[in-house]
Amino acid sequence: MCSGQPHPDEGHPPPLEAVPVPWKSTVSCKNHRESSVGEETQGEEGPAATQLDVSRLRSSSMEIREKGSEFLKEELHKAQKELKLKDEECERLSKVREQLERELEELTASLFEEAHKMVREANMKQAASEKQLKEARGKVDTTLFAEFQAWRESPTLDKTSPFLERVYREDVSPCLDFTMQELSALVRAAVEDNTLTIEPVASQTLPTVKVAAVEYGSTNTCALSGLSRTCRHRIRLGDSESHYYISPSSRARITAVCNFFTYIRYIQQGLVRQDAEPMFWEITRLRKEMSLAKLGFFPQEA
Repeated sequence: MCSGQPHPDEGHPPPLEAVPVPWKSTVSCKNHRESSVGEETQGEEGPAATQLDVSRLRSSSMEIREKGSEFLKEELHKAQKELKLKDEECERLSKVREQLERELEELTASLFEEAHKMVREANMKQAASEKQLKEARGKVDTTLFAEFQAWRESPTLDKTSPFLERVYREDVSPCLDFTMQELSALVRAAVEDNTLTIEPVASQTLPTVKVAAVEYGSTNTCALSGLSRTCRHRIRLGDSESHYYISPSSRARITAVCNFFTYIRYIQQGLVRQDAEPMFWEITRLRKEMSLAKLGFFPQEA
């Protein structure tokens, strides 16, 4: 059986085998030498270059630090300057505020003093006026009260007594002094005789419109003043069947006088059981009512 490998012939020597021999390229050696030289040169120049770089870094760092320091100094100086200006402004504003507060306090004190002075002067004037009024009223009241006391001792409706003569002159006559003089005299006499009657007008007879013409006995014209007014009342004198329509103002004036005469008749008849002073003040009130009615002040229901 044959094998796949040849066998040497018998009698012949075996063939020689190649033996590997180590070798080096000349180019490789040359590069190695240049690299060695370069490393030696680099080894000599490396520390100097590094020292130069460090020096440059130190120089740049110093420069940056100096510039940063100068910038910070400038900013600090600027901030200090602004702060100083603000302090000065605050101080100025504080002085202005203090000045305003002082002026306000002075003004307030001045106004208070002036107001107090005005109130004091007003009170003094009022006190003086009240004193003068009281003195004048005291004199008048004393005279009127004396006249009333004299009349009360012997009450009469005679107008010749000082008391009634004054009341007639100051209150009764002016209050019953109407435009229509003839009718006014008849009304005054009826009041004195206590024969005057006042009665309301029926609502259905009241006018719906006013007319300017003067018509005696008309519900839209006052018989005493002659003015065009809505007349809600009418008067009758004594036993006469004639009626005279009167305005609310005329009715108020007649009513005020009638109230006065009614009260003095009660005194005359002994129906008023009071001391002289309360009687006098009631008569004074009734006289005031006559004066107000004469001036046109009267209750709306009148």
